[in-house]
Amino acid sequence: MDLRAKQSGDVLDEATGQPLPPLLLDLAERARQAQALAYAPYSRFPVGAALLTSDGRVFVGANVENASYGLTVCAERTAVFAAVLAGAHRLSAIAICTNLNPPAAPCGMCRQTLAEFSEDADVVLLSPHGTARLTKLSTLLPLAFRPNALIAAAEKDPDGNGK
Repeated sequence: MDLRAKQSGDVLDEATGQPLPPLLLDLAERARQAQALAYAPYSRFPVGAALLTSDGRVFVGANVENASYGLTVCAERTAVFAAVLAGAHRLSAIAICTNLNPPAAPCGMCRQTLAEFSEDADVVLLSPHGTARLTKLSTLLPLAFRPNALIAAAEKDPDGNGK
């Protein structure tokens, strides 16, 4: 554990050495708690996520594995699914906790799912102990395919016949 973080009780951003802002610190702690809920008997790679919606609500998720590996769902997506089921369609930040140091970033499928609901969310990558990496969704997924691309295409070709 980073000694400065241990002494202050805060999670430090590795780039600046400064504590995370209170809102992101809360998400980080919730992601750490969610990690304990993961069902990861095959990979033994538990992941927890906590996301903040634009209306201020927080939703958590954990990865849920399946013996048929393709049916596994990542923590980030379970948090997004919970938010959508509660009527939230815009997210502003997400924290993701893995046991790796430096912390792991979301997989491509999760990055694309996050891009569906945010233009440029704050992303906190962390492990159970030590510093965190603060980044942006646009850094993790530059030139993302976004819903507005489909809307623009539909407006140009409302009949969907390729003209």
